[in-house]
Amino acid sequence: MTTPPIVTLSDDQRDCYQELTNVAMGQAADRLARLLDSYVVLPIPKVNLIEISDLRMAIEGAQEEDAVSAVCQGFIGSGIAGEALMLFNDTSFTDLARLTNYPGELTHQAQLEILMDVSSLLIGACIQGIGEQLEIHFNQGHPVVLGQHCNVNDILNVSNQKWRRTLAIEIHYTMEAVNVDCDLLLLFTEDSVLRLNHVIDFLLD
Repeated sequence: MTTPPIVTLSDDQRDCYQELTNVAMGQAADRLARLLDSYVVLPIPKVNLIEISDLRMAIEGAQEEDAVSAVCQGFIGSGIAGEALMLFNDTSFTDLARLTNYPGELTHQAQLEILMDVSSLLIGACIQGIGEQLEIHFNQGHPVVLGQHCNVNDILNVSNQKWRRTLAIEIHYTMEAVNVDCDLLLLFTEDSVLRLNHVIDFLLD
């Protein structure tokens, strides 16, 4: 029985992933800014190869609020697969409803619609942006709501991954002068990281 290759990440590869994500998140932020007519603040994305057991800390670090809402969406293309996890703190919904000119009362269903719309926009634009740079077409699954107004631990219990290690790319979006705060986590499967690193090495040559 052959031993599976060990997944690693060199400094050059990490920098390349970070640059690819910078471009993609910029495209996503531009779409969000146009939708909401508000300036989106973009930090440097975090790129880490982590054990699945450490995923809890990564998600807890991304969202420090007691109550969050989350959407998960899978993607796959050219043998590369992963999941995008979108986390919103619950204080974001009032401003999101105002910025999107959502009519009527901000009910539970209204918050769900806003959550799905904004998540689909950010996830879709970011995945597409990374795919275009790598010349990979990613097919995206249907977005799934993991929870509304719940604890991060509840999100983790629903999002039960079966991988040992994952390439985690964390993007934190905030908006100027409004209380909108969300995190996008891109999680690539262990097998996918081997294929991705091969593509990245080709770009680095």
